[in-house]
Amino acid sequence: MNKTTLARWQIIISMVMFGTISIFVKGIDLPSSELSLYRAVIACLVLFFYLLITGRIRKLAALRSKLFVLFLSGAAMGFNWILLFTAYQYTTVALSTLAYYFAPTLIIAGSVVFFKERLTLKQIICFIASSAGLVLIIGVSGGGSSDVIGLLFGLGAALLYSIVVLLNKKAGDVDGITRTWVQFASAVLVLTPYVALTGGFHPGSLSAAGWTNLLILGVVHTGIIYVLYFSSLSHLDGETSAILSYIDPAVSVLVSVFFLHEPITALQLLGGAMIIVFAMLNEIRLPGKGKK
Repeated sequence: MNKTTLARWQIIISMVMFGTISIFVKGIDLPSSELSLYRAVIACLVLFFYLLITGRIRKLAALRSKLFVLFLSGAAMGFNWILLFTAYQYTTVALSTLAYYFAPTLIIAGSVVFFKERLTLKQIICFIASSAGLVLIIGVSGGGSSDVIGLLFGLGAALLYSIVVLLNKKAGDVDGITRTWVQFASAVLVLTPYVALTGGFHPGSLSAAGWTNLLILGVVHTGIIYVLYFSSLSHLDGETSAILSYIDPAVSVLVSVFFLHEPITALQLLGGAMIIVFAMLNEIRLPGKGKK
């Protein structure tokens, strides 16, 4: 198996695993903020040992001039998790995830505002179509105010994720795994006082099953899978990795409907499909065009 094929399988496995996060989150009886903090702590430890073993720890010195930007992106990442996990509490995983994957559309808008990038006709069409899909999901929300609140939390998470991406772009060319460790560490620094001031710490309230789910979420879904994901990127072009990333929402919807037995309507599926398909089409280069 050559490196490209192996990298493709690595990112596929990563996206499938990301798509199953909700199963474990729902098995952890903790407030979203506290859960996000423990996830960051566990993942931070896993990545630290990986950096130490592989010698990448030396690359941290090169990030000194970019620490502030990475600190901000890490803080945004931590609160992004909080909002997404809170969305799961108000509405279904499928609707939360579909709202969350409005992030690529927000990134397009952010790139225009902050980096003065010019939109192509394809980007404008994808932006409008994705927005229409979001309106369709919200407009046919069947769970009343609870679904709407969940969707708003999902959109808030999408906004914060788009900020993470834009700040990473501002940081420039940085090793992905090293950058992510700094972001996890930043999330821990920000979330620790936030949790202490808002609800306190309740690790003793977790059952054995809760601890198991938390360790799987932190060690596997965040620590190991992030290593797997970022290790694959150096062997794949940006278009391939971006398109394969949409396996995540597809798996999340399947988990929501068939594993968690959560309801979803045909119109909501249509709206979700519009968000995902047009966001994915935006990543595809047209024949004869260079990279975006």
